[in-house]
Amino acid sequence: MSGAPALFTPLQIGPVEVANRIAVSPMCQYSATGGSASDWHVQHVMRLSLSGAGLAVLEVTGVTPEGRISPGCLGLYSDANEQALARVIAAMRPWAMPGFKLGIQIGHAGRKGSTPLAWDRGAALTEEKGGWETVGPSAITFSEGVPPPRELSHNEIISLIDAFASSARRAVRAGFDLVEVHAAHGYLIHQFHSPISNKRNDAWGGDEKRRLAFPLAVAEAVRAAVASHIALGARITSTDFLEGGLGVEDAVILARELKARGFDYACVSSGNIIAGGRPATGPGFNIERAAQVKRETGIVTRTVGFIAGAQMANDAVASGAVDQVALARAFLDDANWGWHAAEKLGHDMPPPKQYLRVKPGAWPGAKETRAIA
Repeated sequence: MSGAPALFTPLQIGPVEVANRIAVSPMCQYSATGGSASDWHVQHVMRLSLSGAGLAVLEVTGVTPEGRISPGCLGLYSDANEQALARVIAAMRPWAMPGFKLGIQIGHAGRKGSTPLAWDRGAALTEEKGGWETVGPSAITFSEGVPPPRELSHNEIISLIDAFASSARRAVRAGFDLVEVHAAHGYLIHQFHSPISNKRNDAWGGDEKRRLAFPLAVAEAVRAAVASHIALGARITSTDFLEGGLGVEDAVILARELKARGFDYACVSSGNIIAGGRPATGPGFNIERAAQVKRETGIVTRTVGFIAGAQMANDAVASGAVDQVALARAFLDDANWGWHAAEKLGHDMPPPKQYLRVKPGAWPGAKETRAIA
């Protein structure tokens, strides 16, 4: 739209156009049963589709049962999982705001799996309480007091690559517009990429090239599995915040390799390769590193992390630093964050017809933009 703030201009992500540059970041809801989405997910996704964001990406979804973070996390490894997500999407589609697109983030928790639900944090989840043995590239624990993961064998690694591809095919069949591979936040792909967690000395670890072998094998398998009309991307890390860990130069290399393999975008985040390994460094703390990824690779780039309000979000896009911004908790706090951002930036974003009474003159007698407390 001519004259619109940068945040409210359309964005082409591969084959998919999103209505604006606002994305809702994946957020675990811990409300699935056996990996299958519940009625909670129906209302959650419906809410996000009316929020004013151009895109929402559903929570990280396990490619195997053991790939989930907790027993309450989504999975996409069975027909039941696929059908449950298809139901969520079918309920949302007729009511979503114009141009809204829905994505899903697929991943494997690796050594960060088998945890209690977020509101039940405490002791490690035992087998009696639904826990399972965790796995990783090396038998190195994520945090003190947590059992180390079992080191994956070569054949198990090949099987997991196939599992990523299978989940991607299920995502396409379920009706998602976009598939995102989670390669950050200390989960399995990041565990293989980082020298902090990968101490192997075989084809899957050692030097930088071999530490990239698993991430890129997954990328190739998922690219082959995802239909051409679906946008494909990855969340990557821009720093481990640790001496000897990954840095922004590694993010540039990974983004470049993903682009060469047909990925449409990279979402640049950081940290969490170890417990407590993402120190907060102020609003927009990933923007500068994300800008370097975009500048040096040319891939469509999104960033996330303490985006402090509409003006910061708009400035990040208008400056050319990134193409899209993602917010998470802001949308839980304010279900209409997108509408309110438009208002603050002087942009007219009509809400759904059912809510038009909040706009002066939209309906006879509509005078106030906010209810009076």
